[in-house]
Amino acid sequence: MLQAKLGIAPIAWWNDDLAELSDDVSLDECLRQAAAAGLTGMETGRRFPMNMDELGPVLDRHGMSVCGGWFSGLLLDGDIEVEKDRIAEQHAFFKAAGAPCIVYGETARSVQGERHTPLANKPKIDEAEMANYGRKISDFADWCAAEGMPIAYHHHMAAVVETEAELDLFMKHSSVPLLFDAGHLAFAGGDNLRVIDNHHARISHVHTKDIRAAVVDGLDREKESFLDAVIKGAFTVPGDGSLDFEPITKALAAKGYEGWFVIEAEQDPVANPPLEMARKGRAELFRVLGAAGYAV
Repeated sequence: MLQAKLGIAPIAWWNDDLAELSDDVSLDECLRQAAAAGLTGMETGRRFPMNMDELGPVLDRHGMSVCGGWFSGLLLDGDIEVEKDRIAEQHAFFKAAGAPCIVYGETARSVQGERHTPLANKPKIDEAEMANYGRKISDFADWCAAEGMPIAYHHHMAAVVETEAELDLFMKHSSVPLLFDAGHLAFAGGDNLRVIDNHHARISHVHTKDIRAAVVDGLDREKESFLDAVIKGAFTVPGDGSLDFEPITKALAAKGYEGWFVIEAEQDPVANPPLEMARKGRAELFRVLGAAGYAV
């Protein structure tokens, strides 16, 4: 039977890009709530100490493990040796934590953190530049894996690899493991089942982000930013939005994916209490993973 683990990202409690979308809870309370919701993994965030001497006892107290965490990469315009230095501390920390991967997000030229830059102004590159980028990040990913901690590449709204066509091109010109994010792909107008069918062999990590289609469809992408969309409630947890995760998990199961399914839904924690949202997301994931034949 295929094995699945259920985790969550701390962005449900505190948003790293929008401090106003944060709940004033401690790391200890965040982990307590996640464990109470029936989850066993937490990705890292801004309130996490970057060493296991400090973090380990807190994780142990709640029966939690590190199931990933974001790295803001700059390889599109940057130098591999510089990026090795930039990732070194997190790399060592994640190895000590026994994490499955580092989530690589390309932030060079991205407008995802720019409150007043419209979604339509996202970076776009041609195939020649994508091929060059693909070679660089493949070399970087090979080094990370050889050093004992692989990366998983996060396609992301407002970044250079956002749309399904951009993802296809990136996958064509790279050999990097893929983080599949259902919510970001749906927001970008992509087909989740087709991406799983095309790229399943490279999927090493899964974010189960849901979207509220009415919010996404109502955005003026010529005027509104990614952060505007987050504030409006574009994202939510499985079972609370517009995506049907049963065919998604069944498609992943049919291709043999095993590993983490991480709830990642940045939204206002006051309007959407994190413990309640975590429980709702976990219940829906448990249901659809069971239907897909996973042992959780």
